[in-house]
Amino acid sequence: MTVLSTPVPQGRYVPARRFGDLVFTSGMTPRRDGVLTVAAKIGAAAALEDWKDAVVLAAANALAAARSAVGEGEDVTAVLNMTVFVAAEPDFTLHTRLADFASDYFFEQLGPAGIGSRAAVGVASLPSGSPVEIQLVAGCGQRDANQSLFG
Repeated sequence: MTVLSTPVPQGRYVPARRFGDLVFTSGMTPRRDGVLTVAAKIGAAAALEDWKDAVVLAAANALAAARSAVGEGEDVTAVLNMTVFVAAEPDFTLHTRLADFASDYFFEQLGPAGIGSRAAVGVASLPSGSPVEIQLVAGCGQRDANQSLFG
């Protein structure tokens, strides 16, 4: 996946806010250039793979938002906490399996530091009919050219 630009807020908020070495992101949906790529609720009959791209795009937007809050020579160094909201039909129960797509993405991007605590929550609806929304708390710090971000 290509590097995404900072997500465009869809209301009166900022994509991310830094406090010390922590970055808190707003909830990010699967938008590309401000346009929602899919709008639907997820039901039990759905094949999970059909939702992977939407989940990964929401995760990529969350990481792009977090990175927009760090300074020059710094980067996001860890995902500390992730909340995945799923617009689910009452019969859908595989929320954590969908969240695994986001966890896999963060692992690919940050290595073991990309895996933090998380919650996967089913909700009746999400903004603009999005099927998923992802919010992060991330750690950030100086990039050291001679040291890996992963330990």
